Amino acid sequence: MKVNELNSNEFGAYYKAYVNQVSDAYTLIEELEISLHRFIKFVQDIPMDKFDYRYADGKWTIKDIIQHIIDAERVFSYRALRFARNDVTELPGYDEDVFANYANGSQRSIMDLLNELSAVRYATLSLFKSFNSEQLARIGIASENPMSVRAAGFIIIGHQNHHQKVFIERYL
Repeated sequence: MKVNELNSNEFGAYYKAYVNQVSDAYTLIEELEISLHRFIKFVQDIPMDKFDYRYADGKWTIKDIIQHIIDAERVFSYRALRFARNDVTELPGYDEDVFANYANGSQRSIMDLLNELSAVRYATLSLFKSFNSEQLARIGIASENPMSVRAAGFIIIGHQNHHQKVFIERYL
């Protein structure tokens, strides 16, 4: 399935900005694969002195943001798993700032972060490849909003694409 096949009732309004960051040229699985390689190549071309740069006081570094992308992907994959398995328990949100404060992303090497991102993405790919069309269409509640399994996958991609644009606009 492609992103343009999502219905607006499959995700909360907050996530529309992320969903809009995903190309409709590829299927969910293809884009999960392609976007990982595109992002790693992009990050590898960033000058080394930019990884610890903050464009303003209190803002995250590029390394912090990559750690945030990893953490968010884990959260959204977990949500997808729960909803695909027809768990109707409402899932709470998470505080990305608390996560970032305790993740120590800026203390890690860029290679370590990219290796972890790759490992997480390959796990995400395996998970999404295991879902059939009925499971992908299931909808649960997370952060007080509806979210389908397939929307969670597209949000993972769009969230990563969003932060890549932030790198270009504010860090490079």
